[in-house]
Amino acid sequence: MEYKKMKDSFYLRIDKNEKVVETIKGLCRREKIQAGCFQGIGACGTAVISTYIPEKEDFIDHTISGMIEMISLMGNVSTEGGGEPFLHSHAVFSYLKDNGEIAVVAGHLKEAEISYTGEIVLTPAEKKIGRMFDAKAGIDVWKLS
Repeated sequence: MEYKKMKDSFYLRIDKNEKVVETIKGLCRREKIQAGCFQGIGACGTAVISTYIPEKEDFIDHTISGMIEMISLMGNVSTEGGGEPFLHSHAVFSYLKDNGEIAVVAGHLKEAEISYTGEIVLTPAEKKIGRMFDAKAGIDVWKLS
């Protein structure tokens, strides 16, 4: 991983065999980023995408592997109660099926491992955004007050 700060954003290169979510969290810890948003592209060898199932109040994981193009990554950073960065990210990936057809898969990104390079732009917010449980939604959401 290598990164550079320019104006208000961090330009992050994630290298081969590094994990996307883990690396972005590491940058947030290092630079004390408590809120913000990010976007990126790249090539991955594996990715775990999750789909939330409200009836089960749980996620189902879908793992893909091979030559995977990370067409679009977008997400945000907030801060959990213990001060750890929390990433909420979604991604779109394309890959070739066994029969040679192009497939696209998208959803909540649990983790992905870079196979060539990942290029991420992270823009910190001015103030911390925490997390809180929302009883109506049944999940943790941004705490904006």
